[in-house]
Amino acid sequence: MTTAKTKTTYQLPIGPIHPALKEPVLFEFEIEGEKIIDVAVRLGHVHRGIEWAATQRNPLQILYLAERICGICSYCHPMAFALAVERAAKIQVPERAQYLRIIHGELERICSHILWAGVAAHEIGFDSVLFLTWEMREKGLDLTEYLTGNRVTKGITMIGGVRRDITSDMIPAIRKTLEYYKKNFEKLSHIFLDDKTFKLRCQDVGVLTKEEAVKLNAVGPTTRASGVKKDVRLDQGYFAYTDLDFDYITPDIVTGEINGDVYDRIIVRLLEVKQSVELIEQCLDRMPAGDIVAESKLVKLLANLKKVNSEGLGRMEAPRGEVFHYVKMRENESPYCWKVRAPTYANILPWIPMLKGSQIADIPIIAASTDPCMSCTNRVAIVHQKKQYELDKQQLHNMSVEKTRRFMT
Repeated sequence: MTTAKTKTTYQLPIGPIHPALKEPVLFEFEIEGEKIIDVAVRLGHVHRGIEWAATQRNPLQILYLAERICGICSYCHPMAFALAVERAAKIQVPERAQYLRIIHGELERICSHILWAGVAAHEIGFDSVLFLTWEMREKGLDLTEYLTGNRVTKGITMIGGVRRDITSDMIPAIRKTLEYYKKNFEKLSHIFLDDKTFKLRCQDVGVLTKEEAVKLNAVGPTTRASGVKKDVRLDQGYFAYTDLDFDYITPDIVTGEINGDVYDRIIVRLLEVKQSVELIEQCLDRMPAGDIVAESKLVKLLANLKKVNSEGLGRMEAPRGEVFHYVKMRENESPYCWKVRAPTYANILPWIPMLKGSQIADIPIIAASTDPCMSCTNRVAIVHQKKQYELDKQQLHNMSVEKTRRFMT
């Protein structure tokens, strides 16, 4: 007599369109009750052809195309592209421009990390914190607009330098914004690091060990939260970072230990906001006078770039981690080849160990904890025993909020 086995797991696909994902990606979960047994991640739902489009444009036009890769990292992408072209063309960037580039990059990091903090708060039901963080982010966007003329796609990057200088009369406004963040840093830290509910929802959730982070090549705050000291600004210094005083940010600075969970990723990003403020202050104090571009005549710059027959790689530490752009030029008006790798690509596989063993209600905060660069809408479909039904955005969000409430009762 044989005993029939009863299957105790079922499939739960989330995506490719989902509110916790900023771009389409498909998770296929194997669920046992509320517990995640296994997960597969599938990509390829968005292909904009942006790299091919670049081969129809000259390098200066590509700067503005690169800004459209990501609305949050709209400075890092064109700047990494500019670095690649400068290395291919052997362009020496003026020293003042190297400092200006850091100021804009660190300002973008502040805005990105604070935006992420608000999203994380929203995912576990703290919309009051969401509103607080986004109010704080507005100060950074206001300063961005003051310095570049734009709030999102900044248009400040130029091959061989930057398009606009920071004059002495602009520095008080910068220092005023930095003081605002310094005054509010303790308040933000208290909310995220001392609040009992944040600890209950984020500690020991979505763990990525140091060994897994190294093995899976995680980048940015995600890998530093697991104790891996990896930061392009320090490992392969670019711009004027080698002249500044700073170090790797890991969670043991605050807690004395490293767990690699969602809570540790919060610690790292909060500390990096403080670090970015300090880096901008150092730049303001040490920035030399001088030119801001290697070649001010754009027609002459383009003529010189048309003569380049070489390749270059631009690497930067974007807010989410290492971003790199590869360019190959063959004595033509347009690049022969342009390839981009955004940080999120490197942080896809680390999702798997983070999610295994977790609960369904933790999916939003774990997925958001790597700050993925993915667009989103609002549908989840569940298929169980050939019956399909759906959890919409509000239902899944409610599950996450309900778990928070259970901890409070």
